[in-house]
Amino acid sequence: MTASGFGPATGIGSLPGGDAREAARAVTGTFEDFPHLPELPARGPGADMIGRTAGMLVELYARVEPSGWRLGDRPGRDTKRSWSWLGEDLDALEEFTQGYEGPLKVQAVGPWTLAAGLELRNGEAALGDPGACRDLAASLAEGLRLHLAEVGRRIPGARLVLQLDEPSLTAVLRGQVRTASGYRTHRAPDRQVVEATLRDVLAVHGDGPTVVHSCAPDVPFALLRRAGASAVSFDFSLLTERDDDVIGEAVEGGTRLFAGVVPGTDGPLSDPAGSVMGVRTLWRRLGLRPELLAEAVTITPSCGLAGASPAYARRALAHCVRAARSLADNPE
Repeated sequence: MTASGFGPATGIGSLPGGDAREAARAVTGTFEDFPHLPELPARGPGADMIGRTAGMLVELYARVEPSGWRLGDRPGRDTKRSWSWLGEDLDALEEFTQGYEGPLKVQAVGPWTLAAGLELRNGEAALGDPGACRDLAASLAEGLRLHLAEVGRRIPGARLVLQLDEPSLTAVLRGQVRTASGYRTHRAPDRQVVEATLRDVLAVHGDGPTVVHSCAPDVPFALLRRAGASAVSFDFSLLTERDDDVIGEAVEGGTRLFAGVVPGTDGPLSDPAGSVMGVRTLWRRLGLRPELLAEAVTITPSCGLAGASPAYARRALAHCVRAARSLADNPE
């Protein structure tokens, strides 16, 4: 456990399968220093990324339509299913974290990916309506406040870390999110509005540590730092040397890097030292002190593991822990 409130390795969120107790056992057994609340989207609508977070909204409800999740007037069976899955996941995590003291991560979809993924009554994404975006962000912030309080009550020794998943953020900023017809794209919102909205949602965790995760290319590191994220989680393989300056500034400014170096889908795993070789190379290129590495980096899979086989997912989680140990033991 480092002073920053994060541990050396953790998962992104999603895992394959549908057994909440099995998932909680795997996560808490592997990440003894930094477990997270597992997400199991294979269970179906309401356990998926958008549906799960839609279930956390306050005074806004969503239902499944053939085109996706759509906002409606009252909680229907899809919302209730989402509540039920989340309750089951929290029960399982609580069971396997008795007496746990240390950082514990919970995840939810961030306001911009949610606005791109939730439809209004007319079938268009909420993203196209600035008022709807504001309402959605306010509802999400209130829902996250309640969710954090609930997890804190259940696992009182935990120091909670809030992760916002924003895989669509780059597409939102570039005006690349398609309209319902598919012929046009939604106009990019003003970058300052994007930043301010993220800042407001992250602020629900007060002084607690926060992470923004995206496994898309071109993660906007500088914007996320200005919005107040304590850490940025990303697919390390998508970095280019173009990103060197912003990464260097982030590390020097105290932002932690959640480096996704272990592949999220089935494939051969290199040795743990090989998995973090790129991180060491980046460090040398940036001229950063090797002893900073363990202080500044948490090792994760490159993205959620929902698409992996259960056997590979377990191996990948254990591999993250071994790779983090290799980084700490041999930073040079």
